[in-house]
Amino acid sequence: MRKSIAALTIGLFAAAASAPAIAQDKADNELNESTQIMQELTGPQATAGIPDAVLKDAKCIAVIPKMLKAGFVVGGQHGSGVATCRMANGHWSPPAPFSLSGASFGAQIGGEEMGYVMMVMNQNGLQALESGHFKVGAGVDAAAGPVGRTADASGGWKASILSYSRSKGAYAGATLQGAELNQDHKATDQLYGQMVPFTSILDGQVHMPDQGPAREFVHTINKSVERASNQ
Repeated sequence: MRKSIAALTIGLFAAAASAPAIAQDKADNELNESTQIMQELTGPQATAGIPDAVLKDAKCIAVIPKMLKAGFVVGGQHGSGVATCRMANGHWSPPAPFSLSGASFGAQIGGEEMGYVMMVMNQNGLQALESGHFKVGAGVDAAAGPVGRTADASGGWKASILSYSRSKGAYAGATLQGAELNQDHKATDQLYGQMVPFTSILDGQVHMPDQGPAREFVHTINKSVERASNQ
């Protein structure tokens, strides 16, 4: 009996000790996947990606590398991601973790996994994102983003948010109307060692995390926007 209790105690301690490492792996993987999506959408060879006109005028960029949809006709969707905003010095802020949930429509038997990118284009969208809580389409208008590096963005240019989806390696304009965004407090604590307000992160009031994936994600955004601005 004592041996069983001792073994159980050791197991519980081991699980508790490994929990931070598992959480850190999840955060790093999410940042790495978000970086990959942005590289595919904005790299020099990404002719079917986000237009340069959208990139250079964006105020914030939010990436959800994996959005899981499940249900039939009317279902649900949920994912988590990271956002960054352009600061006063022209550089981009440290990444701010968030979750995104809402209803989804159409046949989705067995579930479907997609990636999304939201380009915040005006002050209204910026203020909504910085609040750490808003619903897409509720006072924050959104539209499917134009695709192609030289595409004419006039179709949805005045929208607060232009969004894109990735499914099976293909990219397209998409809409996330009705999806609700909330700051991910647990992921924020994991990334920064404490709970930090969304606004403080996106305004650049906190130091960039030491982890390589966070720096690489923001570096990719900086490089992509700089390239688009020079076209």
